[in-house]
Amino acid sequence: MELCAPFLWEVEGDKQSGDIATPIQGGAENEKGLPLVILLPLSGSHICQTPIMASESSPLLAYRLLGEEGATFLPYGMGSPGSGALRKLSTFLGVVVPTVLSMFSIVVFMRIGFVVGHAGLVQALAMLLIAYFILVLTVLSVCAIATNGAVRGGGAYFMISRTLGPEFGGSIGLMFFLANVCGCAVSVLGLVEAILDVFGADTSGPTGIQVLPQGYGWNLLYGTVLLGLVGGVCTLGAGLYAQASFLTFLLVSASLALVLISFMAVGPRDVTLPFRPGTNGSSTVPQLGHFTGFNISTLKANLGAGYAQDYTTGATMTFASVFAVLFNGCTGIMAGANMSGELKDPSRAIPLGTIVAVIYTFFIYALLFFFSSFSCDRTLLQKDYGFFRGISLWPPMVLIGVYAASLSASMSSLIGASRILHALAQDDLFGLILAPAKVVSQGGNPWGAVLYSWCLVQVTLLVGKLNTLAAVVTVFYLVAYAAVDLSCLSLEWASAPNFRPTFSLFSWHTCLLGMASCLLMMFLISPGAAGGSLVLMGLLSALLTARGGPSSWGYVSQALLFHQVRKYLLRLDVRKDHVKFWRPQLLLLVGNPRGALPLLRLANQLKKGGLYVLGHVSLGDLDSLPLDPVQPQYGAWLSLVDRAQVKAFVDLTLSPSVRQGAQHLLRISGLGGMKPNTLVLGFYDDAPPQDHFLTDPAFSEPVEGGGPALDSLFPPPRAPGSPRALTPHDYVATVVDALKMNKNVVLARGCGALPPERLTRSSGGSSQSHHVDVWPLNLLRPKGSPGYVDVCGLFLLQMATILSMVPAWQSARLRIFLCLGPQEAPGTGEARLRVLLSQLRIRAEVQEVTWGEGARIDEEEDEGNFVNGSCGDAEVDSLAISANALVRAQQSNGRSEGPGEPEQDHRKEGPATALTFLYLPRPPADPARYLHYLALLEMLSQDLGPTLLIHGVTPVTCTDL
Repeated sequence: MELCAPFLWEVEGDKQSGDIATPIQGGAENEKGLPLVILLPLSGSHICQTPIMASESSPLLAYRLLGEEGATFLPYGMGSPGSGALRKLSTFLGVVVPTVLSMFSIVVFMRIGFVVGHAGLVQALAMLLIAYFILVLTVLSVCAIATNGAVRGGGAYFMISRTLGPEFGGSIGLMFFLANVCGCAVSVLGLVEAILDVFGADTSGPTGIQVLPQGYGWNLLYGTVLLGLVGGVCTLGAGLYAQASFLTFLLVSASLALVLISFMAVGPRDVTLPFRPGTNGSSTVPQLGHFTGFNISTLKANLGAGYAQDYTTGATMTFASVFAVLFNGCTGIMAGANMSGELKDPSRAIPLGTIVAVIYTFFIYALLFFFSSFSCDRTLLQKDYGFFRGISLWPPMVLIGVYAASLSASMSSLIGASRILHALAQDDLFGLILAPAKVVSQGGNPWGAVLYSWCLVQVTLLVGKLNTLAAVVTVFYLVAYAAVDLSCLSLEWASAPNFRPTFSLFSWHTCLLGMASCLLMMFLISPGAAGGSLVLMGLLSALLTARGGPSSWGYVSQALLFHQVRKYLLRLDVRKDHVKFWRPQLLLLVGNPRGALPLLRLANQLKKGGLYVLGHVSLGDLDSLPLDPVQPQYGAWLSLVDRAQVKAFVDLTLSPSVRQGAQHLLRISGLGGMKPNTLVLGFYDDAPPQDHFLTDPAFSEPVEGGGPALDSLFPPPRAPGSPRALTPHDYVATVVDALKMNKNVVLARGCGALPPERLTRSSGGSSQSHHVDVWPLNLLRPKGSPGYVDVCGLFLLQMATILSMVPAWQSARLRIFLCLGPQEAPGTGEARLRVLLSQLRIRAEVQEVTWGEGARIDEEEDEGNFVNGSCGDAEVDSLAISANALVRAQQSNGRSEGPGEPEQDHRKEGPATALTFLYLPRPPADPARYLHYLALLEMLSQDLGPTLLIHGVTPVTCTDL
């Protein structure tokens, strides 16, 4: 089959007969007349092992083609059993009705007079505009997210968690669940108060019917009975809830319609104000408010603000306090989104239904504000918040509206809380504590979550204080709204190609403004509750981060990081590089990480905030392989980086030889201005490889999540004497290649002997004092001239200084050794070196050493003469052996404690040399000399302990500011 075949394939088959590929006929065509049909795995089929760009677990594969005439797509999750019974609510019943009822609640009947009476018409309209402006900004974000893909159960929680990740989404989801629980309790308590205002035994006034006893216990009993009614409706399913909501919607609408008609039909009258003990002094004469009908004088009197004492709390009202009450009543825009799991088409229903509900409620609120200002004097508005009954054509209808609005708000909050809880339980973010909420009926109704939520609401009723809960509810709602705005803002800023919502009336400006407005409103309504909610969100996020969550949802933070990194990488101009801002950017080539773990961590310490790339070359030829064997290896290497706790990237390649693979990595690793400038290799010797996975605590712990152990993902160390993937000749040739590419080279030997505490992130390192010895001159070319000032010598000093800045190495003492020539007076070179160290701000101990007779070589000889063989192999070998003896002697001197005592008595007492930096001579130009060059390095670094042989080719130090 050709790769450019004009159709996609449906794969059918079984294990015995093999795969049979047949083209799918029918479907839409593109402009070239080619069928546009998506291949998806049917039940019982399996996909052939042909590599594709998208993952075979892509969400796109969750869609199926139904029918023969055209393609019909079912969103992911709708094909599961029971889902057909769940997703049956229309836009009107599933979104418009619950959102309208939640945004009205009891406020539309009991707080219109409060707002207009204290704030006046002008400020009341300003408050309404501000409140709805904040809500509309969040609604725009909800619409954008809801129209960008299939929305499942959980509403706002689903949107937030699938955008910002399980840690942030789970914490917000739990807080939104608690907000709905408390909101249900507030609505039930408000309904109890509204009933007792009319039927309570302690009710005073001409309209009171004193039949119900009052008190904390009685109030709790009434609340429990009402909550039982609400819970019964919600337990029986979304269908019954929708019918009950529609009935209450009709009652509330009829009551509001009667109120609006009464404003126009009722003539001027005096309304008797309810008697409030302590507000009328000692007078028993009832106060009167005046309903004037539509009167321009009444309107003029009500235009300005007249903030006075609130008779329910005794506090003097302000703009902020009145606005908080109004805004508290409008925070119900998520009621429809919470029903996303029961909607036929949530991606269409949520934005359309929410916008319709917002427009409708705004119009009703504004109309009631105007009518109240035109017809009611300020006394009536401020002294009787339930004045609708006094002016209504049929007062009982107002009571019916109040009760219906409170009952519907409590039902909406309870069923919304249960759906959020069920989604949280299904995602298994909080473990066994939410396990009962997973239980569903045969028809798919999550009655376990309803029962769980009902119990929590019942506990919340014990508080019994309506005002105490109201501020907390509003703040928690605002946290969720701000999180939705943040989710949409993140998606917009990430500029991901798959973020293309069909709703386009939004921008990052609206998202940012909406989020800022919600946060501002939180602290305006209740600073204490706002601060506590943010602390709670932080604690929950930390808990979920510690537990670990699913990583298959996608994190918008990754998309944001990619977007920002790409933008700043484009601005990172290599032409503007300056030596004073140089930092090492390392490429560490690793064959098997089992034997290179200490070097891997040491290189991490040497990078000093620079780029660090772990490179590995797999041997093979892609032409002879069906699939690229490198791609599946990335997971194991990334797990290695995590376990080793190093900040490194991973770059793998496939090549016929290690040398060619190293060339590939040296050329293409990194991006833009972040490319490796230093190659790090382990030393090529005959030492048997060690398996550090067996002794390192980080790799002895079991893998989280039950996955395969990390040591099973890498082959065992090479057996002694077995063939190597890299020959000695190619090893030296790789060093030559790096130098030709103007890369610095570091060869690490014996790093497995480094103390473990030196390779950790501890702040103080080991308490035992150690030395770091630096030999910033070519020991195969000793001379009295100040060779330490060449580029390579300064590179050694820089790398040693960088290591001494790492917390684990700060206790180590830096020693720099300066070799004296036979004709050089002691102290001359040391003084010059100290001046240089002072200019470079390097704190180190300088020691002069004298070469022996066997090490005296003509000072005019060129460096290459020794490695290229012009001086004779025996002479150079002798020089390497002498240099090695000199270095070991200085290490021994560092361990001795003073003259007059046996050296062996103090080697365990004095500071030892933890690491040695040696000057790496340039390899010979003649490839035939590569093996002898490697032998020289072996003799030079033998028995020195952990050693880094370094050759630098780029300037790295600067004395200027």
